[in-house]
Amino acid sequence: MTENTTTLFESNLQSLPLVQRGKVRDLYAVDGDHLLIVATDRLSAFDVVLPDPIPGKGQVLTAVSLFWFRRMASLLPNHVSTMPLEDAVPDRAERELVRDRAVVARRLRPLPVEAIARGYLIGSGWRDYQRSGSVCGVALPAGMQQAERLPEAIYTPSTKAAVGGHDENVSFEHTVELLGTHIATRIRDVTLEIYRQAAAYAAGRGIIIADTKLEFGLDAQGRLTLIDELLTPDSSRFWPVDSYSPGRSPASFDKQFVRDYLETLDWDKSPPAPRLPPEIIRRTSETYRQAQRRLLDRGA
Repeated sequence: MTENTTTLFESNLQSLPLVQRGKVRDLYAVDGDHLLIVATDRLSAFDVVLPDPIPGKGQVLTAVSLFWFRRMASLLPNHVSTMPLEDAVPDRAERELVRDRAVVARRLRPLPVEAIARGYLIGSGWRDYQRSGSVCGVALPAGMQQAERLPEAIYTPSTKAAVGGHDENVSFEHTVELLGTHIATRIRDVTLEIYRQAAAYAAGRGIIIADTKLEFGLDAQGRLTLIDELLTPDSSRFWPVDSYSPGRSPASFDKQFVRDYLETLDWDKSPPAPRLPPEIIRRTSETYRQAQRRLLDRGA
């Protein structure tokens, strides 16, 4: 696996019009039917973009997403287009700047819901359980421990916030009001099935997928389609199988490492975010690459 350590905090392509800068991705218009999605090395934590990039992170997110999009294609179509990058970005210098971190995607209508599947009791789910004995309104057995595996995976959607905002947990019934019964039910069911299949595959590679969030859009024919990213260290919690133990926050192959560091600081989780020490940046970069190697390398 080739590792390019070029760091990109923000892309500034001149050959394509910028549509939007998200927390991590920059979107450019290619034509009326296509977008160029560039995964930068920006890192967000607690819905705030941090000032320090993580070298190679965007390339990891792109490679891992493309792997999962291919693997889950039989369950649901995705936004990846067949248009070559050379056609989308004719300027050679700009194309090389974003190669391995850019996806040419079909233009779709994004849906205002993040679909979250949880298989373990951690993060906001653990805090919710401690208060109420449930997670996002889903009742769980009494006496469960932090990071314990749930009896079965649960679906806990949220609304998608704009950059700088905070996502808000909502009920499945609320998503029905937003999207209609058919689309809301389909999103719930396919999210849980993707999670189950991915968790089984990853377990064989030494990774527990504790939870993940998916995003969806509709094409011109109204067909549900996976968009954004899929089962990456940014959108999921990845834990090493060999050191997992319930009752504590496990070691991880994702940005939980950065969250844990930030929790030690006197920071109110609102912008501006604090700078990251070089050692935290280095270890985070390696953590992302470890996840990529375990999931994608054939010899893993």
